[in-house]
Amino acid sequence: MVHKGVEYMVAPTATPGIWRWQFQIGEQVKTGRTETRINLLAARRVQLRIDRELKKVEPQPTPEFKS
Repeated sequence: MVHKGVEYMVAPTATPGIWRWQFQIGEQVKTGRTETRINLLAARRVQLRIDRELKKVEPQPTPEFKS
């Protein structure tokens, strides 16, 4: 699956209701687990995590001073 240009993966584990996920931004690979019975909710949680990580790597605009 792809969210905002970032490919990610969500897969069920052997334990019901636990999903593992992974995505990569640049050279950083992020992995983790989330607990939910609904696969779409697991995917949405990963998308929110991607949004947070993208916000961290976006260059912040410098304020312009006018004289």
